[in-house]
Amino acid sequence: MPGSFSSRRSILVLVLVAAGTLPARGQQAASTPPAAEPWIAAHRTELDALYKHLHTHPELSFQEHETARRIAEELRKAGAEVTTGVGRVGVVGVLRNGPGPVVLVRTDMDALPVTEETGLLYASRQKATDKAGRSVGVMHACGHDVHMTCFVGTARWLADHKDRWSGTVLLVAQPAEEAIGGARAMLDDGLYSRFPRPTFALALHCTADQPTGTVHYCPGPMLASSTSVLITLRGKGGHGAWPHRTVDPIVLASLVVLDLQTIVSREIAPGDPAVVTVGSIHGGTRHNIIPDEVKLQLTLRAFSESVRQQLLEGIRRRVDGLAKAHRAPEPSVVVEESTPPTINSPDLVERVVAAFREAFASEKVIRTSPVMGAEDFGLFGEGKIPVCMFWIGTIDPARIEAARTRNETLPALHSSKYYPDPGPSIETGLRAMTSAVVKLLPVR
Repeated sequence: MPGSFSSRRSILVLVLVAAGTLPARGQQAASTPPAAEPWIAAHRTELDALYKHLHTHPELSFQEHETARRIAEELRKAGAEVTTGVGRVGVVGVLRNGPGPVVLVRTDMDALPVTEETGLLYASRQKATDKAGRSVGVMHACGHDVHMTCFVGTARWLADHKDRWSGTVLLVAQPAEEAIGGARAMLDDGLYSRFPRPTFALALHCTADQPTGTVHYCPGPMLASSTSVLITLRGKGGHGAWPHRTVDPIVLASLVVLDLQTIVSREIAPGDPAVVTVGSIHGGTRHNIIPDEVKLQLTLRAFSESVRQQLLEGIRRRVDGLAKAHRAPEPSVVVEESTPPTINSPDLVERVVAAFREAFASEKVIRTSPVMGAEDFGLFGEGKIPVCMFWIGTIDPARIEAARTRNETLPALHSSKYYPDPGPSIETGLRAMTSAVVKLLPVR
């Protein structure tokens, strides 16, 4: 991390760049449009207000009605042709500017059932009813509020700089990313038949541990597939004092949880990343009653379909075998939802990274490794459309340094305590996305 002198120098350079006095480091003035900083500086107040509004008013997956209304309103102000209700709650905006490729820019809109504990003045105090009918707190704990603000800012910047590009930009505001259902819903509702079919698809995502001003890229596999599995183990209930007259599904569930751990460690090749996590286990009503069944909810992660199928086969084999060994009724293993991995197209990544290196100092553009998190953005690559998702840093470098000094871990995405540094995060995202879009579209 930079010291205090370096930090002051960096701030001075940013101020001069924003004022248009200095070019961005690494920028090629002869071939690259002027950096976005002066425009960002002129619109910082309204972008900050939009971010805080979105952060304060989060909505759960497929409940993003007010969020979608606001995004649609912002896209109309930018001059886009806007269609709402795509994939139930999705919004599509089309910016046309003559002949050329079609670049899809995607944002997600939904928040999480998390009660915010950041202590921010603009913290969310929203409540909602989840699918199970429970009242839950709601929070943008994954940075989707930053994503949307960058998305709207990108639309506005492109509308204000039509002399810098030619073609079509397809602006997709997707619901239900957290439920991994929104991308599929929009595609099934004719996203690629009702609107211009994209030549390329782009998206950005916040990180919770990298400094603002940095952009991170990963060619090839970036995010894993995600598969949600429900296991139902059945037994024969009875009194806890006479276990010999029962078939105890709680004991069976305990054995299943332990045996599942051997799939990755003993059946998957060491070079193939994979995860099997039991996220919840539910069974029984009180201390002296052996229940009739226990339910386990799992998430599986992998980078290839063959490994995903290997995980599923290993789960079914173990569950069936243990049930037979304990004379239990037939169990069930049900795949409830699944989304494929996000695999960035190497050629597209190369072009996008070239744009980043023109807009940012070279040390701020960083290659990173794949992670086992999951997204449904990969679905936008259907029909062999090249896709590229990249990460942006969202944490004040001083916070990172303070956490390192105290030997503490920063709050992760999905934490009730995660919050980005809004202004610099939005500036990073806007500079990155606008530079990428313009790089892919010919100059008029």
